[in-house]
Amino acid sequence: MKRRILLLVVVSIGILVAAPFVGPPLPAGAEDFVFWHLRMPRVLMAVLVGSTLSLVGVVYQSLFSNPLAAPSTVGTTAGAMLGAVAALVLGASFHAWGVSFIVGAAFLGAIGVSLLVAAIAARRRVRINDLVLAGLAVSLAASSLSTGLQQSADSATLAAAMQWSLGHLPQVGYRGVLILLPFCLISCAGLLGQIRNLEALAWGEELAYARGVNIRRLRASVIGLAALGVAACTAWCGPIAFVELIVPHLVRLALGASRRIILPMSAVTGAAFLAACDTVARILIPGRDLPVGMLTAAMGAPLLVLLLTRQVRTQGAIHGG
Repeated sequence: MKRRILLLVVVSIGILVAAPFVGPPLPAGAEDFVFWHLRMPRVLMAVLVGSTLSLVGVVYQSLFSNPLAAPSTVGTTAGAMLGAVAALVLGASFHAWGVSFIVGAAFLGAIGVSLLVAAIAARRRVRINDLVLAGLAVSLAASSLSTGLQQSADSATLAAAMQWSLGHLPQVGYRGVLILLPFCLISCAGLLGQIRNLEALAWGEELAYARGVNIRRLRASVIGLAALGVAACTAWCGPIAFVELIVPHLVRLALGASRRIILPMSAVTGAAFLAACDTVARILIPGRDLPVGMLTAAMGAPLLVLLLTRQVRTQGAIHGG
């Protein structure tokens, strides 16, 4: 086990170190600018977004006991989309403290929807299935409102909304990294601090309660902390699909199901995975910079089906044997 963990860490670090060096030759006279102000910020952004999304994904899968749980389960992504579309339709283009109104609206939309689900999770006698249904209902409502707003938008607004929804990491300088850093650190540190409670929850709610775990508080705090990181990442970069689903499954397949291992290792692997995807998106079509969200969706969907099929076959063989 220790060798596999070490190998995964070394491979992840190797990908992150190599990522900024991959690409077309640096233009003469602008090598320092391209490397330090274009490529390096993208790698650092991939580290923040990839690690946060992957960690949230594995935490949600543990909390909801569902291998397909993701930020969309509690409506975070749909809330961000609603906020961004509302800002675009209103035509707001001003900035405050270096942040556009669209980014701020997407963040508030994601946080608002997630906190609504967190408030439901904190209520008494709310079962996990009820919480999932509440999250899906809120997500569908936010998506419907977004669709309704887009019906009244012009073609330029629709194009801007489509571009934002594809997910992207390009940065000029480190302003975006510095803006996201406190949100991602608070979210990831808070979630990693819940490892013991999530480990106890894996054995069932009754046993976790017997061990002193406050289930309602755990649900509300986890959803709130996860929403903070995901809302910031989604508001700044747009929704980047499947990272929060694929990475935890790959780590679980390689290292087992212990929460003490897969939570931190999902964060490390997620950073390298998104950096690798962004690097491929930069060089896949010469002269074109593809949105990384498009690439993760194209890669993630078939890979997720393959992983789930393999998991079903493995479980069938165990029960059949």
